[in-house]
Amino acid sequence: MKSRKIGGFFLATLLSVGLSVAQAQTAGQDMHAAGHNTKEAAVDTGHATKRVAHKTAHGTKKVYHKTAHGTKVAAKDVGHGTKVAAQKTAHGTENLGDKIAGKPAIH
Repeated sequence: MKSRKIGGFFLATLLSVGLSVAQAQTAGQDMHAAGHNTKEAAVDTGHATKRVAHKTAHGTKKVYHKTAHGTKVAAKDVGHGTKVAAQKTAHGTENLGDKIAGKPAIH
């Protein structure tokens, strides 16, 4: 009976030591895998950031060119509107002068 208890104790001790060694190897492998995964995540994040920066730069250039074109078109429209307004003002001023003098509008 004593040999059975001693054998059981010895077997339990061997199993616990064996499991702790197996866990130590697994823990080391887990640490290695965690470090590797962290490195890969950092590289992926860097690549994604580079893609976003490239797209942002491209979008910024596109917006700049569209804004420059819109500004040129607006400037031409304002210039044309100013010219038309000046001509109408001059014509109105001539007619006003004629009305004040009592002459009929011939223009």
